[in-house]
Amino acid sequence: MTVFIDPPDWPGHGRLWSHLISDVSLSELHEFASRLGSPTRAFDRDHYDVPAEHYRTAVGLGAVEVDTRELVHRLHSSGLRRRRRLPQPPAGGGGGAVGG
Repeated sequence: MTVFIDPPDWPGHGRLWSHLISDVSLSELHEFASRLGSPTRAFDRDHYDVPAEHYRTAVGLGAVEVDTRELVHRLHSSGLRRRRRLPQPPAGGGGGAVGG
């Protein structure tokens, strides 16, 4: 099992964050995150957000340290990258004025 983590350089909610990914499968990622103690709410489409204070623990459990560019490359190459969906327009065609 190999999962990858980038440095905790991403600010949010008053702390710094890393991203944890697998380049093999989401089940591998979920299994590792469970061992790390990450809550399911930390999962975001194709990665886990990991607070800086858990970075060293993740590495100690076997996460491989890579820079963010390498992490994104591995995620795209794996085919596991899931982009955020754009909002869909409401059904029924557009919401223009009715009648006339």
